[in-house]
Amino acid sequence: MQRLQEKYKKEVIPALRAKFGYRNVMAVPKIIKTVVNVGVGRVRDEKDQQEVVKYLGLITGQKPFPRPAKKAIASFKTREGLIVGHQITLRGKRMYDFLTRMIHIALPRTRDFKGLGAEMFDARGNLTIGVKEHIVFPEVIGEDYRFLFGFEVTVVTTARKREEGIELLKLMGFPIKQ
Repeated sequence: MQRLQEKYKKEVIPALRAKFGYRNVMAVPKIIKTVVNVGVGRVRDEKDQQEVVKYLGLITGQKPFPRPAKKAIASFKTREGLIVGHQITLRGKRMYDFLTRMIHIALPRTRDFKGLGAEMFDARGNLTIGVKEHIVFPEVIGEDYRFLFGFEVTVVTTARKREEGIELLKLMGFPIKQ
């Protein structure tokens, strides 16, 4: 299994330059960050929220940052400043380590996984994946958790078009459906 960073430099850059005709290496799209978001609005118990934070930290290798509600919404029973989620922004080595584990271990372990669809990409070539169960990651030991939670992973690229982002991530090894 080749590291993603090495694969990008050795295989992806030449392939993208040939396909899209980039003259400069710096114009080739790349992954700049990965953002992991989890909502804890339904988890009212403080102990359960701490468990979500603990497992998210184990999975990503970085401590989650709490995200407070920006305004009060009575129908959702939220008040301004109430913690409604946690966010982690991964860059550099941690990002590539996380993406490697997600591509090669977690996604294939996901129930009924048939590949990532093109509808998961936005107009700028960024990919957003919803992970329904956190136990697909190898860091979570099977009998340690009390409840399942899901989170969202957004892979942010410097691509200008959707096609460029899809091709970049396909060459990086993401299991994208045709």
